[in-house]
Amino acid sequence: MSKLNILDAIGLSRHKVSFKDNIISALGGFLAILTIFASSYLLLDPLVAIMVIPSMGSSAVLLFASPHAAFSQPWNLVVGHIVSAMIGVMCWQWIPNIVFAASISVGLAIAVMYWLRCIHPPGGATALAAVIGLDSLHDAGYQYELELIVLNVLSLLIIAIVFNAFFKKRRYPSHRFFQKKTPPLPKSYQSIKHEDFVFALSQIDTLVDIDEEDLLKIYDLATKNHYEKSL
Repeated sequence: MSKLNILDAIGLSRHKVSFKDNIISALGGFLAILTIFASSYLLLDPLVAIMVIPSMGSSAVLLFASPHAAFSQPWNLVVGHIVSAMIGVMCWQWIPNIVFAASISVGLAIAVMYWLRCIHPPGGATALAAVIGLDSLHDAGYQYELELIVLNVLSLLIIAIVFNAFFKKRRYPSHRFFQKKTPPLPKSYQSIKHEDFVFALSQIDTLVDIDEEDLLKIYDLATKNHYEKSL
């Protein structure tokens, strides 16, 4: 097996990110978590807040390193964390064995996020924290858990929207209404329509972590390159 085949087999991406984008992503994550720590410590019990902040760190990675990804979008971020928090509290209250409660909370959070189309990987950590957290977190029940989650999630969302807006190649949310205008690519080949992508994606029985706009851009760039090489 060649070196390149081994790299492909272990999933090492060949996509290179510029040093500038690396720094931008790191700075965004830094500002987001700094803000969350400040607001949580000022408005909430620090000991309780610190149990939930790790899952926000995971969200920050998605929102600033992959702002165009489906998992990073506002619906996924907000609803994914909130439903996972509620599931975690329910499992703690209804299942006496902490091992089973923790395990079921993560599994159930995944199932419900799938059902609501709000898969957000850090939601699993949010559900888990509600089960294995401190007694003060357990005593607060739904109210404190949801207040803490909502405060952190909204803070993260606002920072992501404002911060990413300052950079030309970033858009957040990734919906076409929020896209910055770019010159169209030459159309020397047949383009793909929205319904074609809907059909193609419906044939793949798993989540594809990229939105339609980026898929269209990739297709345009790939077919343009192929067409120019064939001339």
